[in-house]
Amino acid sequence: MIKEKLESDLKSALKAGEATRVSVLRLVITAVRNKEIEKQKKDTGLSDDEVIAVLQAEVRKRRDAVEQFRKGGREELAKKEESEIGIIQPYLPAEASDEDIDRAVRDAVAQTRALTPADFGKAMKAAMATLKGRASGDRVSDRVKTRLAELSARQEALGA
Repeated sequence: MIKEKLESDLKSALKAGEATRVSVLRLVITAVRNKEIEKQKKDTGLSDDEVIAVLQAEVRKRRDAVEQFRKGGREELAKKEESEIGIIQPYLPAEASDEDIDRAVRDAVAQTRALTPADFGKAMKAAMATLKGRASGDRVSDRVKTRLAELSARQEALGA
């Protein structure tokens, strides 16, 4: 389980005196524990998928911070956040390729019979379930919107 790996790596980082790694792992483990408390799963713990969701949220926060620090001209803080992302990233599943995302979107659109942008929610939910945390919502959302726009345009052309 990912949570146990995080805790084991924290112990190793403590022994090795890796201050940055210790700090990041502590923050991430705390975020996981907070989510367990929030979901009232203190005894059973979160599933790996739920832990991955927490880790993705932590990475997303840091990416947002990198963007803000760069806008503010604080390159040293942006680099610190990027190094923290580098510590969290290995615990996440490999990112889905563009082809994998396109395939998942095509399947989701077919499965949900989505035809117009109004069906976005259904198609998005199905695509994200297929990808299981291997792609950011932004990447999938862009592709779902594009696919639904293509289908909608095709329908209009046939109907005209």
